[in-house]
Amino acid sequence: FFSLFRYLGTGQSLASLHFAFLIGKSTASVIIRETCVAIWDALHAAVMGQPHKEQWKEIADLFQQTCQFPNCAGAIDGKHIRIKKPVRSGSQYYNYKKYFSFVLFAMCDANYSFRYIDVGSYGSRSDSAVFAHSEFGKLLNDKALDLPEHTALPGTTSPAMPFVFVADEAFALGENLMRPYSSRGLSLARRVFNYRLTRARRVVECAFGILANKWRFLHTPIHLKLETAISAVKAACVLHNFVRARDGFNFEDSLTHSLHSHRPSVVRGHRQGAAVREQFTAYFMSPHGALPWQLDAI
Repeated sequence: FFSLFRYLGTGQSLASLHFAFLIGKSTASVIIRETCVAIWDALHAAVMGQPHKEQWKEIADLFQQTCQFPNCAGAIDGKHIRIKKPVRSGSQYYNYKKYFSFVLFAMCDANYSFRYIDVGSYGSRSDSAVFAHSEFGKLLNDKALDLPEHTALPGTTSPAMPFVFVADEAFALGENLMRPYSSRGLSLARRVFNYRLTRARRVVECAFGILANKWRFLHTPIHLKLETAISAVKAACVLHNFVRARDGFNFEDSLTHSLHSHRPSVVRGHRQGAAVREQFTAYFMSPHGALPWQLDAI
């Protein structure tokens, strides 16, 4: 058990654990795998259960308080986890940064806690492809996330707006998924929207930073079997939530991390998502939705 936390907390090699605890390297690998699976099984439902309607509203309220983005149910992003080349995997795990990795896709709340993760997709896949094949993406597309009913934005009575997730340009625009406008030839209102969305989306970047700096095995390539590496990352994520709920948050923990973002890919949205984005854009320029400093910030 102590060897597991030594590994997760420092990223020491199996050889180092062998000398520190006088156990074989294969034994250390088995301990890491079995303990990580047990941690995930014990904590997953308690610290990363799927929210219900009232919890979604609480998440949105916190985003409004801290990031001034109303009706926001979460921020999503994907990160590369560096690994050694899996056996007989070809180029499936070889990413555009020219190293082997799998993807940690996550959705987090404004408290920097992970509400959903998907671990293990090929490093060669784009964020949008990982999202589309994830359980979360399928639930969102099928309207099965139990999101609250459409609600008017603060200070307004209409129109009723959907609850949305914020993401970067690697994701496709949708009714419940907001992404920035393309950076070419933007109007002032669209630049303000991009700024406001980025303020909300940065929480997932901070969550990855806290995760990597708390569990430092993520700072180095993971020299474990693929299944064990995936189990270790899943265990680190639920432990992250467990610690967040008890220790609070130190901003400095999130300033640097070694998890790499996906390269943005060209993805197309649909008209309903574009209409929702335009409504948010207009609201952020209105007296009810504007921030005093937003024009200076862009």
